[in-house]
Amino acid sequence: MRRNGSILVVDDEEIMREILDALLAREGYHVRLAASAEEGLDLARSFPFDAAIVDVMMPGMDGLAMLEELKKQDDDLPVLMVTAFASVETAIAAMKRGAFDYITKPFKNDEVLVVVRNAVERRQLIAENTALRQNLQAQYQKFAGIIGRSPRMKQVFDLIIQAAPSRSTILITGESGTGKELVARAIHSNSPRADRAFVTVNSGNLPPDLLESTLFGHVKGAFTGAIYPKKGLCDLADKGSIFFDEIGNIPPDTQAKLLRVMQEREFMRLGGMETIKVDVRIIAATNCDLRQMVGEGRFREDLYYRLHVINIYLPPLRERKDDIPYLAQHFLEKYGAENRKPTLDLTADALDLLMEYDWPGNVRELENVVERAVVLSSGAHIGPDLVPEHVRSAPMFHIPKFVVPPEGISFKDVITNVEKRLIESTLEAAGGVQKKAAELLKIKPTTLNEMIKRYEIGTRRRKAGTEDTASRSRPFPAAELTRE
Repeated sequence: MRRNGSILVVDDEEIMREILDALLAREGYHVRLAASAEEGLDLARSFPFDAAIVDVMMPGMDGLAMLEELKKQDDDLPVLMVTAFASVETAIAAMKRGAFDYITKPFKNDEVLVVVRNAVERRQLIAENTALRQNLQAQYQKFAGIIGRSPRMKQVFDLIIQAAPSRSTILITGESGTGKELVARAIHSNSPRADRAFVTVNSGNLPPDLLESTLFGHVKGAFTGAIYPKKGLCDLADKGSIFFDEIGNIPPDTQAKLLRVMQEREFMRLGGMETIKVDVRIIAATNCDLRQMVGEGRFREDLYYRLHVINIYLPPLRERKDDIPYLAQHFLEKYGAENRKPTLDLTADALDLLMEYDWPGNVRELENVVERAVVLSSGAHIGPDLVPEHVRSAPMFHIPKFVVPPEGISFKDVITNVEKRLIESTLEAAGGVQKKAAELLKIKPTTLNEMIKRYEIGTRRRKAGTEDTASRSRPFPAAELTRE
């Protein structure tokens, strides 16, 4: 039988040990039993466990004292407390001392299995994050600091590997903050030009004359103040790569001169007559729709097609949330080292908040949030209290700005996703009361109920057994739905 995890059960009552042993073993868990806290601590020192179930009331060392000892041995071990007294005081005391959750006697088998499953999943997530610290450094270097394991980012990595060896022009598209310059650097560092210069041009931040002078250089007397001749960035990038950040901001006259560089591989200095040959690879990035700009007459059509030889689309962070734990860990290590706090870690509740937020500022915003948390931290763990208020209190639902990738997008899938999220958000606001949610949405309750069934809202998490009664930051599907 497949083993789901290893569980330590500590209870002075033999019948309770036998019940829990049979229940958990039937579900595929490997169970070890102890009749006292002392015996349980010995087992915990000798064997690795994914979770522990500890009775509160035991002779000698009681469950709360054992909880403290277990946390000293392994602070990440999820400990579930069992008590025959359904008292709020006992539960609060246990949770304050680090218990993952508690179970009251008599308990229902399904409730125990759900809590154990949640605890083991939390343990596995922590283990994955620990392993991440040990094996991701090579991946950081391979793609010049780009972090991602999601299918969307693997497609980006594949395109980088395929396109980098060529001399073709590359257009990188995506929202601000997605890491377009990192992709450009990765292309350069994986190309035959890697030992030559990589030059960045902040397009559109300079007046046209100054931009052209910066790009192509100028001759003496080309404009007021041009006392000496000067070479430009194209000279510096010869035999290397030049990256135009936000190329849609380049004025029309400069667009024409850039087109000449791409077509003829030559240019003239500002105010000069001499033609200068150059071998540069053009990599450009934009968060604008250049095709729309072409239609509006704000961007040259011939330049657009020269740029659009190979397109790499960087998805926004909200569309690749599987990468958030890896990105957060990377930034945690980066700023932990800078601030002499190398042993910091992110609690599961804080990570939940990061996973639920939609990150309109993308990876750049996530980096800022983690840096802030590291700087303000005073202990070994970064919890929800160090997550900014705008992330903690962000609404579950908003309509993002869509950037349509060159290969197109499924209109039906987008509308379905938006509709589902709107229903979940409204149910959350209505406290799970369908009638109230229907009133807020101005639809019939029967219509809302049909949509809830169609999208399996409120059922999929329970079927998967991922409810977490201790978490206040779960998305709505884990909540209880009521008709009235």
